[in-house]
Amino acid sequence: RKWQKCFDCGQKFHGAVCLALGWACWKTYLGRVDTDGNRCSGMGVLGDALIVSERPEEALLVLEANLVLNRRYWSHNEDVVLIAQSNVACCLGDLGRHEEALVLERGIFDRRVATLGLSHEHTILSGSNLLVSLRCLKRWEDAISLVRDQLLPA
Repeated sequence: RKWQKCFDCGQKFHGAVCLALGWACWKTYLGRVDTDGNRCSGMGVLGDALIVSERPEEALLVLEANLVLNRRYWSHNEDVVLIAQSNVACCLGDLGRHEEALVLERGIFDRRVATLGLSHEHTILSGSNLLVSLRCLKRWEDAISLVRDQLLPA
């Protein structure tokens, strides 16, 4: 987390500092093999920095590459893969590609329900992300059904 938060005060970096540290993180681990966890994490840090810096087109390329690496080398760690998918979905939403984001968010939510149950915080967060996609697409009936049948009981 040294690339994302101030060591002294704990505040998250933002703006130009966040972006510069995202690139620095990526460049620090770039020379390592694809199977190195720090290299993959560095790519995720860069993707997050690009999102925060309102550069979603660039972020999508990085986040999709990160997802590919996670699926290839860490497929046994479903949580890591789902987090990478969620990052891609959020970026797609930022780009106005809400239908694509919705497909990913539905899949993520379904996996979270299946593996963690309805009341787990990661499941509820995934449900909230799914609601955002439904709202952007004005699918009110689906959103109401999700809240009533899935999230309220949690």
